[in-house]
Amino acid sequence: MLQGKFRAGNNARISWEPPETRGGVAGALDRLIGPGATPAELWLVLLCAVLTALILPIHAVVYEDAAWGAVQVLLAGLLAFDLAGGVTANATSSAKRWYHRSGQGLAQHLGFVLIHGVQIFLVAWLFRSMDWPFFAAVYGYLIAASVVILASPLYLQRPVAMSLLWGTLLLLKLLVSHLLKEAPYRPRSAS
Repeated sequence: MLQGKFRAGNNARISWEPPETRGGVAGALDRLIGPGATPAELWLVLLCAVLTALILPIHAVVYEDAAWGAVQVLLAGLLAFDLAGGVTANATSSAKRWYHRSGQGLAQHLGFVLIHGVQIFLVAWLFRSMDWPFFAAVYGYLIAASVVILASPLYLQRPVAMSLLWGTLLLLKLLVSHLLKEAPYRPRSAS
């Protein structure tokens, strides 16, 4: 009985063609999440990002006794916002359609992954006392795993990505939510 509510069925359609990006701030949001994101997608991304940005630093300082300064608390909140929001945003149909549109290939996907080395660097620097082996291991693994996923046949990319995921938000955001090309189902009511 519940199964019918969760099938794509007659209420969904697949559209790989993203609408035009808007101008201004809305256009910047379009380039992050994907143009044509539904209100439900936008709210879900925002809710996950904001809640995680608030909960993670509070939990670390209050319950884990993290001796963080103001910069670390702020950075932890910003990283949590980006990672939780990114995991959710990159998993939406709008992002799938946007990041896997015509003209997006290996170079674009690897470029997206490579810029996230900044986040790993910040964690190594501000939370792990300049732990360069940590940075090298995590960033190296991320790049190698990305290449393996992108080199895999489309039908194997999801299981390959899942087999390479070791439980961190950054890996989930990039290896599973971003790199996998999946059908961008849209509700019929969405334009």
